[in-house]
Amino acid sequence: MSEKIIGIDLGTTNSEVAISIDGEVEVLKVDDHEQLPSVVGLGENGELLVGTPARNQYVLYPERTIRSVKREMGSDRKLALGEQEYTPQEISAMILRRLKGAAEARLGEPVGKAVITVPAYFSDAQRQATRDAGAIAGLEVVRIINEPTAAALTYESGHQGARKILVYDLGGGTFDVSVVNMEDETVEVVASHGNNRLGGDDFDEKIVERILAHLADQHGGELEIPIRARARIRRAAEQAKIRLSDAPFALIEEEHLFEKDGAALHLSLELSREEYEEMIEPFVEETLEAIHIALKGAAMAASDIDEVLLVGGSTRTPLIARRLEEVLKLQPRSELNPDLCVAAGAAIQAAVIAGVKTSGVLVDITPYTFGTSALSLLDGVEYPEVFVPLIRKNTVIPATKSEVFFTVYDDQEAVEVKVYQGEARDAMENTLIGAFKIEGLSKAPAGNPIITTFSLNLDGILNVTSREKKTGLENSITIDNAFDRFDEARMETAKARIGQLFEGELAEDGEALEHNRGVVQGKALIEKARRLLDSASEDDREDLIELVENLEEAMAGEDDQALEDAMAELSDLIYYLES
Repeated sequence: MSEKIIGIDLGTTNSEVAISIDGEVEVLKVDDHEQLPSVVGLGENGELLVGTPARNQYVLYPERTIRSVKREMGSDRKLALGEQEYTPQEISAMILRRLKGAAEARLGEPVGKAVITVPAYFSDAQRQATRDAGAIAGLEVVRIINEPTAAALTYESGHQGARKILVYDLGGGTFDVSVVNMEDETVEVVASHGNNRLGGDDFDEKIVERILAHLADQHGGELEIPIRARARIRRAAEQAKIRLSDAPFALIEEEHLFEKDGAALHLSLELSREEYEEMIEPFVEETLEAIHIALKGAAMAASDIDEVLLVGGSTRTPLIARRLEEVLKLQPRSELNPDLCVAAGAAIQAAVIAGVKTSGVLVDITPYTFGTSALSLLDGVEYPEVFVPLIRKNTVIPATKSEVFFTVYDDQEAVEVKVYQGEARDAMENTLIGAFKIEGLSKAPAGNPIITTFSLNLDGILNVTSREKKTGLENSITIDNAFDRFDEARMETAKARIGQLFEGELAEDGEALEHNRGVVQGKALIEKARRLLDSASEDDREDLIELVENLEEAMAGEDDQALEDAMAELSDLIYYLES
């Protein structure tokens, strides 16, 4: 029996661990999630926190929490954690230890070897620092591979034939683009370019700047903002960024952010996707320049590229796929989960080194594009039925996407929402699969925003909702079998992919499943309670802490009634504090 070698994606924002088990790659769960936040902290009693607990305490105790350590790898900077200072390698090792422990718990045996991925543009010093972090964590790093290579390995596991691929990798703190030749079982990185200090963290910072400017406008000039308030602002900015990947607006709200002259200051700011994309456009344009440099290094033109792969959570920003399609004339592929494909590729490489054949990772996608129609330009002429895709073909499902549309004349009282499947720019050339109206709109000038949301689940059930932003007036339609309405051969393919995805999955005991759901809900309640600690009075703070401890105790036990009661008590207090 060969020795187990794990694959690790040591990321700026999140890290993942994966392994090949019985020929299938599995991204392992850490604390019930496939992604471990790359955050390290010290708790109130000096205990080490790694992952979700550290991230949760960041808004309360940023001075004893470290995030985005990947950006410091290869530097001689010392990072303060409590009263001690640590090297970036040591902080990274704490994250690696947590991932190693999760793998050992899954396998039921010790793990001593790993393949770890790094950005293609990482320097020798940064690569060596990564090896050192592995050694500190008790792992022999048998191979360091580039993140785009790992992503390509995951992709290649389900594809045949020679092709030239551009891998666009934008994570939390780093960016690189690689041109990759793939043929048979060979994956060759021909050229790379990038920036080791460009990523989603920079997108967050732009939103933070917008929030600070808003606060200054609201409350008169420069403000002295406490460190904890800044941490809450940063966390709110990150959450807004994530929401804007799928929705046209994000409401940023933080109650009792801090005090000025004895008065509480609250944050309430609505940010549109359009505003956000204007903020980050210079960063995106920089990545497009890097693409041209990489292509030049590979002696290729954009037309030579066969496929575009997106890697890293920051690629979920719609502007990125849109600009890539404009520049490369190719719709980026999205079969791969951009957050998990690098860890999966590391596990595939680890399996190869261990002498184990693997069939890669199975995911499910929609084989169709779903969208609606709107008044716009078609071939330079204004046309009322231009197709607007919301969920594109090859999107990983389940998926939810929203877009904002606007009324076209003053006092418009109704809008009709048509739901289409197809690829043609003229919606009339696609298949109409449903329609509904919203009537009784408020009397408003032209440009009244209507938010339309498409949600598609694994069963092919498509739910479409449209809502008047101003009043909340809405209507919806559910299309029970969106997949069934189309080509039978493609329908069977979609079913087969879903079947493969769940093949061999053990059904959980019903009671255990219900308890697990309660635990997940309990964790969400606890995180919400901890966010309220900073603004709560001393008495309410004590009550919150007590009820959180009661809930944690119930979650650790097996008494479902005790768990339900503890959740109800904490829920009631949270409702009281928020009302």
